[in-house]
Amino acid sequence: MASFPILVVLVHLDVGLGALLTTRYITLTIRGFTQFFSYALYYLAIAALTLADAVSLFFMAPLFIMGLASPYLGERISIGTLAGVLLGLVGVLIMLRPGAGLLDWAAFLSLGSALLYAFSQVIARHISETESATTMGFYQNVAYLAGSIVFAVAFRVAGFTHAEHPSLAFLVRPWVWPTSIDLLKMTACGVVASAGMVLLSQAYRLAPANRVATFEYTGMIWTPLWGYVFFAELPRATTLAGALIIIVAGLFALHGSQHVEKRRHRAIVRAKALESGCRCQLDPP
Repeated sequence: MASFPILVVLVHLDVGLGALLTTRYITLTIRGFTQFFSYALYYLAIAALTLADAVSLFFMAPLFIMGLASPYLGERISIGTLAGVLLGLVGVLIMLRPGAGLLDWAAFLSLGSALLYAFSQVIARHISETESATTMGFYQNVAYLAGSIVFAVAFRVAGFTHAEHPSLAFLVRPWVWPTSIDLLKMTACGVVASAGMVLLSQAYRLAPANRVATFEYTGMIWTPLWGYVFFAELPRATTLAGALIIIVAGLFALHGSQHVEKRRHRAIVRAKALESGCRCQLDPP
């Protein structure tokens, strides 16, 4: 909710508020609620699993994006890009060292979150020619606000206030009025979330989905950095090793994508040259 006024200002400065009355409002709404359920499932998984387990499973999202990008967007996936994504996943697993907690059924919540997130970013790429990143972020934030209110009222009316499983207990926990410190923290989260929504949407607008998905692995590099800055946590050797593998994987995947694009460009140039030659033969001197 704290990010809502920020996004309104960003939309106004970027494309104007009239852009919100787009003909693709249904697609934008579907994407917004897809993101809402994705993050809801993710937080429910964290309530029951260790953070390492939940995040490890969520980082299946780039693989899901690659799987959806080919049939839904028609993007070609090179062997180098595929190998890069798989190598990045290996780096994430080395980094997080997931344990036996994956047997909890909450693990499927994290996997479901990854799948929904992947679908939402593929949609972003699909509508990128007509919709701006700020417009996508606005609809996404509206979906967050509307979805939260609906579920909160529904659980309140139904009388659901507690549950045995940690994920369900987190879901039905009653709302409480935040303290002034909590409000400041929520406002800060709103600013950060607004920036993240716009930047991610812009990335998937401008670049092939399979390439952007690979570089989402770099998010794991920032985790130990912020842990050290804010909590004085020193990264483990496995964290450093995983980060190095992720960087190498991203560069490897980028090289593979560029190779495919160069071959495609050469094919287009040859086709145009052949077409031009045929016209020269048909046209009188």
